[in-house]
Amino acid sequence: MAATESPAPTPRMSADARREQVLTAATRAFARTGYAGTSTDVVAREAGVSQPYVVRMFGTKRDLFLAVFERSAQRIEAAFGAVLEDRPPDRPFDPDDDDDWYEMGRAYNELLTDRDFLLVLMHGFAAGDDEAIGASARGCMSAIYEVLLRTGATSERVMAFVAHGMLLNVMLAMRAPEHLDDSPGLADLTSCAFGEDGLAAARAAR
Repeated sequence: MAATESPAPTPRMSADARREQVLTAATRAFARTGYAGTSTDVVAREAGVSQPYVVRMFGTKRDLFLAVFERSAQRIEAAFGAVLEDRPPDRPFDPDDDDDWYEMGRAYNELLTDRDFLLVLMHGFAAGDDEAIGASARGCMSAIYEVLLRTGATSERVMAFVAHGMLLNVMLAMRAPEHLDDSPGLADLTSCAFGEDGLAAARAAR
């Protein structure tokens, strides 16, 4: 009789991979119920690990939220930075060219398919009365603004671009792209704000 083969051992997850797993789970949890309404117990269940493990890895709930919040903001910073860095040397970003700004906006639209990280940003801004979270939010917004200033644009144009992005965040948070039939005004504002490509991305957001 042939010997029964033992199942192959499941490879152990590295510390970095486990940290990423917890951060991803925490992003989902904080996106649903915000900073005040989410406990480390909830995050642990979402990640499939123990609550003491989450605390051991990140410390307090505030520390965990800050890690999630800053990770989300850095995705935006990196997306904008990539638009500038990936351009050919003989064609730098032209701050007066609407097509170049369209490319920058498209990089942001690609992020809109992940609704959770945008909601985390909104929760972070709303929790700005917390001293540590407020300081982090201000620092993250400043970093994004400074990347956009590298386009060579005026402060006014960069501010308008950031303001448009924040409008998209708010409308995505209220699920406006999913409720265009609620009123003509909402449909018109949403379509105008997102544009055709952005609206398609927003509707695909999970």
